[in-house]
Amino acid sequence: MIVWLNGAVVPDPVAGAISPLDHGLTTGDGVFETLKIVDGQPFAVTRHLERLVTSATGLGLPEPDVAQVEDAIAVVMKADPGIAFGRLRITYTGGVSPLSSDRGTTGPTLLVASQAIQPPAPTSAIVTVPWLRNERSAVAGLKTTSYAENVRALAYAKERGGTEAIFANTIGNLCEGTGTNIFCVFDGELVTPPLSSGALAGVTRALVLAWYGATERDLPLTALADADEIFLTSTTRDVQAIHRVDDRELPAPGEVTAAVAKIFADRATEDPNP
Repeated sequence: MIVWLNGAVVPDPVAGAISPLDHGLTTGDGVFETLKIVDGQPFAVTRHLERLVTSATGLGLPEPDVAQVEDAIAVVMKADPGIAFGRLRITYTGGVSPLSSDRGTTGPTLLVASQAIQPPAPTSAIVTVPWLRNERSAVAGLKTTSYAENVRALAYAKERGGTEAIFANTIGNLCEGTGTNIFCVFDGELVTPPLSSGALAGVTRALVLAWYGATERDLPLTALADADEIFLTSTTRDVQAIHRVDDRELPAPGEVTAAVAKIFADRATEDPNP
């Protein structure tokens, strides 16, 4: 793992120099992006940095210096060139602040880190959880570091044999996973929840919509029981077929899922920064 922090590579990532008063640590006041690394090259950098800016300004943080982030990415990738498959994490927080909800005046913290990981399995299982996404929250649709509810939900799903937890929103409509968007197939029609459901505007989700197409419409959470196929999208999963939702088994990958996955893989190979 290589970690770049506020302008320089950290010699020891485990004993890094994040302040104990950093607002990202004390209150979760921060945003982040995770990029996929394939053969030493990060994927969809421009789209991820655009979303980083959207999340930061939506949270009321100063707009990130995109050129500085790009330079940091280049430094990290040069220092860690041998990653066959991995993640690149960009974290941007409110910086050193009082031990309260008020922000300080020293400026944001910027951290970029790389890590090799195992490629995802071709299919997986999902578990619906008893907690809700608040589509009217002040941080709805922002990729913030306030991830405690996701940590709790993911642990719940893993205790039940899944690798992802699926949320409904406050009116009972299908929303998203802890770090994924969800697509369903009904009689050949590909459907995904609209962003008004509270779902994050996933980069992979947007590319599937651009490269394959899908209907964006509200679905009740109960629609998972009627879907012919289900798949998840995320930065490191790409297009991952779902073979089980709660106690219901599904064919995976189904015909539509396989077609979407192929198109995504082909187009992503052609253009690493679509």
